[in-house]
Amino acid sequence: TVRFLTDEGRKVFLDCEHFFDGYRANPTYALEVVRTGAEAGAEVVVLCDTNGGMLPNWMGEVVSAAGAIGVDLGIHCHNDTGCAVANTLAAVDAGAMHVQGTMNGHGERTGNADLITIAANLQLKYGWPVMAPENLARATSISHAVAAITHVAPNARQPYVGQSAFAHKAGLHASAIRVDENLYQHTDPTLVGNDMRMLVSDMAGRANIQIKGDELGFDLSDRELAARITDVVKQREMDGYSYESADASFELLIRDETDQLEKQFEVQKWRVLTSDTLGEEGDSEATVKVRVNGSVTTRVGEGNGPINALDKALRSALKKNYPAVDGFELTDYRVRILESAHGTDAITRVLIDTTDGERRWTTVGVGTNVVEASWEALHDSYLWGLIER
Repeated sequence: TVRFLTDEGRKVFLDCEHFFDGYRANPTYALEVVRTGAEAGAEVVVLCDTNGGMLPNWMGEVVSAAGAIGVDLGIHCHNDTGCAVANTLAAVDAGAMHVQGTMNGHGERTGNADLITIAANLQLKYGWPVMAPENLARATSISHAVAAITHVAPNARQPYVGQSAFAHKAGLHASAIRVDENLYQHTDPTLVGNDMRMLVSDMAGRANIQIKGDELGFDLSDRELAARITDVVKQREMDGYSYESADASFELLIRDETDQLEKQFEVQKWRVLTSDTLGEEGDSEATVKVRVNGSVTTRVGEGNGPINALDKALRSALKKNYPAVDGFELTDYRVRILESAHGTDAITRVLIDTTDGERRWTTVGVGTNVVEASWEALHDSYLWGLIER
Protein backbone atom coordinates (compact mmCIF):
# COMPACT_ATOMS: atom_id res chain seq x y z
CA THR A 1 0.00 0.00 0.00
CA VAL A 2 2.76 2.43 0.94
CA ARG A 3 4.72 1.66 -2.25
CA PHE A 4 1.60 2.10 -4.43
CA LEU A 5 0.97 5.55 -2.94
CA THR A 6 4.57 6.68 -3.22
CA ASP A 7 4.69 5.45 -6.83
CA GLU A 8 1.70 7.73 -7.44
CA GLY A 9 3.73 10.65 -6.11
CA ARG A 10 1.99 10.85 -2.75
CA LYS A 11 3.74 11.72 0.50
CA VAL A 12 3.06 8.92 3.01
CA PHE A 13 3.08 9.02 6.79
CA LEU A 14 2.46 5.48 8.06
CA ASP A 15 0.56 5.27 11.35
CA CYS A 16 1.25 1.96 13.09
CA GLU A 17 -1.85 1.49 15.20
CA HIS A 18 -1.40 -0.59 18.40
CA PHE A 19 2.36 -0.56 17.80
CA PHE A 20 3.37 -0.71 21.45
CA ASP A 21 1.00 -3.58 22.24
CA GLY A 22 2.33 -5.36 19.18
CA TYR A 23 5.88 -4.74 20.32
CA ARG A 24 5.16 -6.26 23.72
CA ALA A 25 3.62 -9.31 22.06
CA ASN A 26 6.28 -9.76 19.35
CA PRO A 27 9.12 -7.20 19.21
CA THR A 28 10.73 -8.71 16.12
CA TYR A 29 7.56 -8.58 14.04
CA ALA A 30 6.67 -5.06 15.23
CA LEU A 31 10.08 -3.72 14.20
CA GLU A 32 9.83 -5.54 10.87
CA VAL A 33 6.60 -3.66 10.16
CA VAL A 34 8.43 -0.38 10.80
CA ARG A 35 11.32 -1.39 8.54
CA THR A 36 9.00 -2.56 5.76
CA GLY A 37 7.06 0.69 5.81
CA ALA A 38 10.24 2.74 5.65
CA GLU A 39 11.71 0.67 2.81
CA ALA A 40 8.46 1.03 0.88
CA GLY A 41 8.89 4.82 0.94
CA ALA A 42 7.06 6.15 4.02
CA GLU A 43 8.59 9.50 4.98
CA VAL A 44 7.67 9.01 8.63
CA VAL A 45 6.58 5.90 10.52
CA VAL A 46 4.34 6.96 13.41
CA LEU A 47 4.31 4.73 16.49
CA CYS A 48 0.84 4.79 18.05
CA ASP A 49 0.00 4.15 21.70
CA THR A 50 -3.55 3.40 20.66
CA ASN A 51 -4.95 2.33 24.03
CA GLY A 52 -2.90 4.86 25.99
CA GLY A 53 -1.30 2.30 28.26
CA MET A 54 2.36 3.29 27.96
CA LEU A 55 4.57 4.92 30.58
CA PRO A 56 7.53 7.22 29.84
CA ASN A 57 10.30 4.77 30.78
CA TRP A 58 8.88 2.07 28.49
CA MET A 59 8.28 4.64 25.78
CA GLY A 60 11.90 5.68 25.55
CA GLU A 61 13.10 2.07 25.41
CA VAL A 62 10.76 1.04 22.59
CA VAL A 63 11.23 4.17 20.47
CA SER A 64 15.00 3.79 20.76
CA ALA A 65 14.70 0.22 19.47
CA ALA A 66 12.62 1.40 16.50
CA GLY A 67 14.99 4.28 15.83
CA ALA A 68 17.89 1.86 15.47
CA ILE A 69 16.35 0.82 12.15
CA GLY A 70 17.31 4.21 10.72
CA VAL A 71 13.86 5.57 9.94
CA ASP A 72 12.25 8.93 10.71
CA LEU A 73 9.81 8.26 13.56
CA GLY A 74 6.66 9.95 14.78
CA ILE A 75 4.67 9.48 18.00
CA HIS A 76 0.94 9.40 18.69
CA CYS A 77 -0.16 9.12 22.34
CA HIS A 78 -3.43 8.79 24.20
CA ASN A 79 -3.86 9.91 27.79
CA ASP A 80 -5.34 6.84 29.48
CA THR A 81 -2.51 6.69 32.04
CA GLY A 82 -2.33 10.47 32.36
CA CYS A 83 1.04 10.37 30.58
CA ALA A 84 0.26 11.42 27.00
CA VAL A 85 2.42 14.55 27.10
CA ALA A 86 5.16 12.87 29.15
CA ASN A 87 5.18 9.88 26.78
CA THR A 88 5.42 12.21 23.79
CA LEU A 89 8.41 14.02 25.26
CA ALA A 90 10.03 10.70 26.15
CA ALA A 91 9.61 9.62 22.52
CA VAL A 92 11.16 12.87 21.34
CA ASP A 93 14.08 12.29 23.73
CA ALA A 94 14.48 8.83 22.15
CA GLY A 95 14.59 10.22 18.60
CA ALA A 96 11.02 10.86 17.39
CA MET A 97 10.88 14.03 15.29
CA HIS A 98 7.20 14.04 14.30
CA VAL A 99 4.57 14.61 16.99
CA GLN A 100 0.83 14.06 16.76
CA GLY A 101 -1.71 15.39 19.23
CA THR A 102 -4.85 17.50 19.52
CA MET A 103 -5.66 21.02 20.60
CA ASN A 104 -6.45 21.11 24.33
CA GLY A 105 -5.93 17.34 24.40
CA HIS A 106 -9.44 16.61 23.09
CA GLY A 107 -9.92 12.99 22.10
CA GLU A 108 -11.65 9.72 22.78
CA ARG A 109 -11.79 8.31 26.29
CA THR A 110 -9.43 10.43 28.41
CA GLY A 111 -8.06 12.40 25.47
CA ASN A 112 -4.90 12.71 23.41
CA ALA A 113 -1.60 14.47 23.96
CA ASP A 114 -2.18 18.22 24.20
CA LEU A 115 -0.35 19.93 21.34
CA ILE A 116 -0.28 23.25 23.17
CA THR A 117 1.54 21.79 26.18
CA ILE A 118 3.91 19.85 23.92
CA ALA A 119 4.76 22.87 21.77
CA ALA A 120 5.34 25.08 24.80
CA ASN A 121 7.58 22.47 26.42
CA LEU A 122 9.64 21.93 23.27
CA GLN A 123 10.12 25.65 22.74
CA LEU A 124 10.48 26.94 26.30
CA LYS A 125 12.07 23.96 28.03
CA TYR A 126 13.99 22.17 25.28
CA GLY A 127 14.91 25.41 23.56
CA TRP A 128 13.82 24.15 20.14
CA PRO A 129 12.35 26.82 17.81
CA VAL A 130 9.24 24.88 16.84
CA MET A 131 7.39 28.09 15.94
CA ALA A 132 7.84 31.84 15.87
CA PRO A 133 7.63 33.39 19.37
CA GLU A 134 4.70 35.58 18.30
CA ASN A 135 2.78 32.44 17.33
CA LEU A 136 3.45 30.74 20.65
CA ALA A 137 2.21 33.92 22.32
CA ARG A 138 -1.20 33.21 20.74
CA ALA A 139 -1.47 29.83 22.48
CA THR A 140 -3.91 30.98 25.16
CA SER A 141 -6.25 32.77 22.77
CA ILE A 142 -6.20 29.85 20.33
CA SER A 143 -6.91 27.39 23.15
CA HIS A 144 -9.93 29.45 24.18
CA ALA A 145 -11.10 29.74 20.58
CA VAL A 146 -11.01 25.95 20.19
CA ALA A 147 -12.93 25.61 23.45
CA ALA A 148 -15.61 27.96 22.12
CA ILE A 149 -15.86 26.16 18.78
CA THR A 150 -16.13 22.72 20.42
CA HIS A 151 -18.47 23.96 23.18
CA VAL A 152 -16.14 22.40 25.75
CA ALA A 153 -15.39 24.70 28.69
CA PRO A 154 -11.70 25.65 29.00
CA ASN A 155 -9.75 23.63 31.54
CA ALA A 156 -8.66 26.13 34.18
CA ARG A 157 -5.77 23.87 35.15
CA GLN A 158 -4.47 23.24 31.65
CA PRO A 159 -0.69 23.75 31.65
CA TYR A 160 0.54 27.07 30.27
CA VAL A 161 -2.82 28.38 29.00
CA GLY A 162 -5.29 27.55 31.78
CA GLN A 163 -6.82 30.29 33.91
CA SER A 164 -5.09 28.83 36.97
CA ALA A 165 -1.75 28.07 35.30
CA PHE A 166 -0.19 31.21 36.77
CA ALA A 167 -2.63 31.88 39.61
CA HIS A 168 -1.51 32.49 43.19
CA LYS A 169 -3.61 32.30 46.32
CA ALA A 170 -1.76 31.80 49.61
CA GLY A 171 -0.51 34.96 51.33
CA LEU A 172 3.06 33.67 51.61
CA HIS A 173 3.14 32.94 47.87
CA ALA A 174 1.88 36.43 47.10
CA SER A 175 4.55 38.05 49.25
CA ALA A 176 7.22 35.97 47.52
CA ILE A 177 5.86 36.79 44.05
CA ARG A 178 6.32 40.49 44.77
CA VAL A 179 10.02 39.82 45.37
CA ASP A 180 10.65 37.37 42.52
CA GLU A 181 7.96 36.00 40.18
CA ASN A 182 10.14 33.00 39.33
CA LEU A 183 9.76 31.60 42.84
CA TYR A 184 6.28 30.29 42.02
CA GLN A 185 6.17 30.55 38.22
CA HIS A 186 8.19 28.23 36.02
CA THR A 187 8.12 30.57 33.01
CA ASP A 188 6.90 33.98 31.90
CA PRO A 189 3.14 33.63 31.23
CA THR A 190 3.23 36.27 28.49
CA LEU A 191 5.31 33.90 26.33
CA VAL A 192 2.16 31.81 25.85
CA GLY A 193 -0.27 34.72 25.92
CA ASN A 194 -1.38 34.14 29.50
CA ASP A 195 -1.28 36.39 32.58
CA MET A 196 -0.37 36.05 36.19
CA ARG A 197 -3.50 36.08 38.35
CA MET A 198 -3.67 36.86 42.03
CA LEU A 199 -6.61 35.06 43.63
CA VAL A 200 -8.59 36.70 46.39
CA SER A 201 -9.83 34.38 49.13
CA ASP A 202 -9.95 33.87 52.88
CA MET A 203 -6.33 32.67 52.59
CA ALA A 204 -5.32 35.99 51.08
CA GLY A 205 -3.06 38.35 52.95
CA ARG A 206 -2.51 42.04 52.44
CA ALA A 207 0.05 41.31 49.70
CA ASN A 208 -2.57 39.39 47.68
CA ILE A 209 -4.99 42.29 47.94
CA GLN A 210 -2.38 44.86 46.93
CA ILE A 211 -1.19 42.86 43.93
CA LYS A 212 -4.77 42.16 42.84
CA GLY A 213 -5.54 45.86 43.20
CA ASP A 214 -2.58 46.69 40.95
CA GLU A 215 -3.83 44.09 38.45
CA LEU A 216 -7.25 45.79 38.37
CA GLY A 217 -5.84 49.32 38.24
CA PHE A 218 -6.25 50.40 41.88
CA ASP A 219 -3.52 51.73 44.16
CA LEU A 220 -3.84 49.83 47.43
CA SER A 221 -0.35 50.60 48.69
CA ASP A 222 -1.81 52.21 51.80
CA ARG A 223 -1.38 49.49 54.45
CA GLU A 224 -4.47 50.52 56.42
CA LEU A 225 -6.69 50.49 53.33
CA ALA A 226 -5.32 47.15 52.15
CA ALA A 227 -5.79 45.66 55.62
CA ARG A 228 -9.39 46.90 55.77
CA ILE A 229 -10.23 45.40 52.38
CA THR A 230 -8.55 42.14 53.41
CA ASP A 231 -10.75 41.98 56.51
CA VAL A 232 -13.87 42.66 54.42
CA VAL A 233 -12.92 39.88 52.01
CA LYS A 234 -12.33 37.39 54.81
CA GLN A 235 -15.71 38.23 56.38
CA ARG A 236 -17.55 37.95 53.10
CA GLU A 237 -15.84 34.63 52.36
CA MET A 238 -17.17 33.41 55.72
CA ASP A 239 -20.63 34.51 54.55
CA GLY A 240 -20.27 32.34 51.44
CA TYR A 241 -18.77 34.65 48.82
CA SER A 242 -15.81 33.58 46.71
CA TYR A 243 -13.76 36.06 44.71
CA GLU A 244 -11.22 33.61 43.25
CA SER A 245 -12.81 33.80 39.82
CA ALA A 246 -15.16 36.75 40.35
CA ASP A 247 -12.83 39.65 39.55
CA ALA A 248 -15.71 41.94 38.60
CA SER A 249 -17.36 41.53 42.01
CA PHE A 250 -14.03 42.09 43.73
CA GLU A 251 -13.49 45.29 41.75
CA LEU A 252 -16.93 46.53 42.84
CA LEU A 253 -15.94 45.77 46.43
CA ILE A 254 -12.73 47.81 46.04
CA ARG A 255 -14.65 50.67 44.47
CA ASP A 256 -17.12 50.61 47.35
CA GLU A 257 -14.39 50.62 50.01
CA THR A 258 -12.52 53.45 48.26
CA ASP A 259 -15.62 55.57 47.55
CA GLN A 260 -15.23 55.08 43.80
CA LEU A 261 -18.40 53.10 43.15
CA GLU A 262 -20.52 54.92 40.59
CA LYS A 263 -24.09 53.69 40.85
CA GLN A 264 -25.20 53.71 37.22
CA PHE A 265 -28.65 52.66 38.38
CA GLU A 266 -30.51 51.93 41.59
CA VAL A 267 -32.93 49.04 41.91
CA GLN A 268 -35.88 50.04 44.06
CA LYS A 269 -37.83 46.82 43.81
CA TRP A 270 -37.79 43.44 42.11
CA ARG A 271 -39.93 40.34 42.22
CA VAL A 272 -40.39 37.18 40.21
CA LEU A 273 -43.34 34.82 39.83
CA THR A 274 -43.18 31.29 38.49
CA SER A 275 -46.16 29.27 37.38
CA ASP A 276 -46.59 25.72 36.17
CA THR A 277 -49.64 24.40 34.41
CA LEU A 278 -50.22 20.68 34.11
CA GLY A 279 -49.24 19.52 30.65
CA GLU A 280 -47.62 22.84 29.75
CA GLU A 281 -44.11 24.15 30.05
CA GLY A 282 -43.71 26.39 33.09
CA ASP A 283 -42.77 30.04 32.69
CA SER A 284 -41.66 32.95 34.88
CA GLU A 285 -42.52 36.63 35.02
CA ALA A 286 -40.26 39.20 36.64
CA THR A 287 -40.84 42.85 37.50
CA VAL A 288 -37.94 45.25 38.04
CA LYS A 289 -38.23 48.88 39.17
CA VAL A 290 -35.08 50.98 38.72
CA ARG A 291 -34.06 54.61 39.10
CA VAL A 292 -31.70 55.98 36.44
CA ASN A 293 -30.66 59.64 36.40
CA GLY A 294 -33.58 60.57 38.65
CA SER A 295 -36.16 58.81 36.48
CA VAL A 296 -37.97 55.68 37.69
CA THR A 297 -38.75 52.90 35.22
CA THR A 298 -40.67 49.66 35.78
CA ARG A 299 -40.37 46.79 33.34
CA VAL A 300 -41.69 43.24 33.12
CA GLY A 301 -39.80 40.34 31.62
CA GLU A 302 -40.97 36.84 30.76
CA GLY A 303 -38.62 33.89 30.49
CA ASN A 304 -38.26 30.14 30.72
CA GLY A 305 -37.09 30.50 34.31
CA PRO A 306 -36.84 33.13 37.05
CA ILE A 307 -33.27 34.19 36.21
CA ASN A 308 -34.02 34.48 32.51
CA ALA A 309 -37.08 36.58 33.33
CA LEU A 310 -35.12 38.86 35.69
CA ASP A 311 -32.41 39.30 33.08
CA LYS A 312 -34.96 40.37 30.47
CA ALA A 313 -36.72 42.74 32.85
CA LEU A 314 -33.52 44.44 34.04
CA ARG A 315 -32.19 44.70 30.49
CA SER A 316 -35.46 46.28 29.35
CA ALA A 317 -35.42 48.77 32.22
CA LEU A 318 -31.87 49.93 31.48
CA LYS A 319 -31.53 49.90 27.70
CA LYS A 320 -33.19 53.30 27.10
CA ASN A 321 -30.43 55.03 29.08
CA TYR A 322 -27.76 52.44 28.45
CA PRO A 323 -28.15 50.88 24.96
CA ALA A 324 -24.91 48.95 25.55
CA VAL A 325 -26.80 46.42 27.74
CA ASP A 326 -28.29 44.92 24.58
CA GLY A 327 -24.80 43.60 23.88
CA PHE A 328 -24.44 41.93 27.29
CA GLU A 329 -24.76 38.16 27.08
CA LEU A 330 -24.79 35.72 29.99
CA THR A 331 -22.51 32.88 28.90
CA ASP A 332 -22.36 30.70 32.01
CA TYR A 333 -24.32 30.24 35.21
CA ARG A 334 -23.10 28.11 38.11
CA VAL A 335 -24.85 27.28 41.37
CA ARG A 336 -23.30 25.77 44.47
CA ILE A 337 -25.08 24.82 47.68
CA LEU A 338 -22.67 25.72 50.48
CA GLU A 339 -24.34 24.28 53.58
CA SER A 340 -26.23 21.21 52.43
CA ALA A 341 -26.79 20.10 56.04
CA HIS A 342 -29.30 22.94 56.35
CA GLY A 343 -31.51 21.43 53.67
CA THR A 344 -33.80 23.99 52.08
CA ASP A 345 -32.31 26.73 54.31
CA ALA A 346 -28.84 26.20 52.87
CA ILE A 347 -26.70 29.11 51.72
CA THR A 348 -26.46 29.29 47.92
CA ARG A 349 -23.63 30.78 45.86
CA VAL A 350 -24.12 31.74 42.21
CA LEU A 351 -21.45 32.72 39.69
CA ILE A 352 -22.44 34.39 36.41
CA ASP A 353 -20.14 34.87 33.42
CA THR A 354 -21.01 37.73 31.07
CA THR A 355 -19.53 39.03 27.84
CA ASP A 356 -20.08 42.07 25.64
CA GLY A 357 -18.30 40.45 22.70
CA GLU A 358 -14.92 41.92 23.64
CA ARG A 359 -14.55 41.39 27.37
CA ARG A 360 -15.65 38.63 29.70
CA TRP A 361 -16.33 39.11 33.40
CA THR A 362 -17.61 37.10 36.37
CA THR A 363 -19.74 38.15 39.32
CA VAL A 364 -20.82 36.31 42.45
CA GLY A 365 -23.98 36.41 44.51
CA VAL A 366 -24.91 34.71 47.78
CA GLY A 367 -28.29 34.21 49.39
CA THR A 368 -30.57 31.86 51.25
CA ASN A 369 -32.17 30.86 47.97
CA VAL A 370 -30.97 30.53 44.42
CA VAL A 371 -33.08 33.40 43.06
CA GLU A 372 -31.78 35.89 45.62
CA ALA A 373 -28.17 34.84 44.98
CA SER A 374 -28.70 34.94 41.22
CA TRP A 375 -30.21 38.40 41.36
CA GLU A 376 -27.19 39.79 43.22
CA ALA A 377 -24.79 38.27 40.68
CA LEU A 378 -26.95 39.50 37.78
CA HIS A 379 -27.25 43.03 39.22
CA ASP A 380 -23.49 43.29 39.76
CA SER A 381 -22.82 41.94 36.28
CA TYR A 382 -24.80 44.77 34.70
CA LEU A 383 -23.32 47.34 37.10
CA TRP A 384 -19.71 46.35 36.36
CA GLY A 385 -20.38 46.17 32.63
CA LEU A 386 -21.79 49.71 32.60
CA ILE A 387 -19.02 51.14 34.78
CA GLU A 388 -16.34 49.66 32.53
CA ARG A 389 -18.07 50.32 29.21
